[in-house]
Amino acid sequence: MKLSKKSYSELVDNIGSALQKARENAIKAINTELVKANWEIGRHIVEFEQNGKEKADYGSSLLTQLAKDLKTRFGKGFSKSNIYLCRQFYIKYPIFQTVSGKLSWSHYAELLTVSDDMVRSFYEKQSINEGWTFREMKRQIDSSLFERLALSKDKKGVMQLFEKGQIIGTSNLIKDPYVFEFLNLSKDSIIKERGLEKKLIDNLQQFLLELGKGFSFVSRQFKITVDNEHLFIDLVFYHRILKCFVLIDFKTRKVKHQDIGQMNLYLNYFKEEENTEGDNEPIGIIIAADKHEFLVKYAMGGISNKIFVSKYQLYLPDRKVLEDKVKEILNNE
Repeated sequence: MKLSKKSYSELVDNIGSALQKARENAIKAINTELVKANWEIGRHIVEFEQNGKEKADYGSSLLTQLAKDLKTRFGKGFSKSNIYLCRQFYIKYPIFQTVSGKLSWSHYAELLTVSDDMVRSFYEKQSINEGWTFREMKRQIDSSLFERLALSKDKKGVMQLFEKGQIIGTSNLIKDPYVFEFLNLSKDSIIKERGLEKKLIDNLQQFLLELGKGFSFVSRQFKITVDNEHLFIDLVFYHRILKCFVLIDFKTRKVKHQDIGQMNLYLNYFKEEENTEGDNEPIGIIIAADKHEFLVKYAMGGISNKIFVSKYQLYLPDRKVLEDKVKEILNNE
């Protein structure tokens, strides 16, 4: 019997898919049990404390002795820091039903490094809502995503971030600044606009993470022709949630009023030539090395198109400065 090449290939693919799914399910099951076990370890330690035996802070002799004895009996994985994390895990999540099965122990171990309960709640909700891997979540924590989002909001908006995470809408789609530290360029790097664009495309996964949920890449250097003149839009995305095109132009200098006029032209073109039934009006984002707030305000006066101007930086923001600014918002209203 001669095997059909096509059907045999499908057979191999189907077996491969079944194995992959089984492995993924096994990893999920192991993760669930690991999270549960670490929560139980924390519960036992806290209950032991409550009986008045000893306070298990990080430097306590209880944790030192536990780490030694558990390693001897059960092998690796029981360092003092790990046991302390289990204790903190139970203290922060005393009801196990509030622990999400969508997050791994690595997620929770990193979340426990965020001392502010409300800020931790934001990162936990965003990780669940957006399906962040551990590394993606860690990058967002390190880049002070919460503080950067909070600075563009009033007190009510900041509280909403704590309670629900970021709700995607046109008004809160934009970050300011965007942080491109994943490009590994120094603060004083000299880079041309085309070079910045290329580096971002070369690191598209990280760039999409920085842009936020819902962005799908469409094109680089999107060509449009108006009155026999060829123009090129740096990057074009489609936002799956807002159902609209998002046009991005980079400026490795301070933004000028001509840049805003040019983006307005791009948006008008897209409305007429690229939008199809069901598409909402496109959004334009100019990401520049710097901007003057009054110039932006006056240049956009009277423009009905949705244009946003944000700064970018090549290094992680000063978290302490951002935290202080957010506290100002919460205290001043």
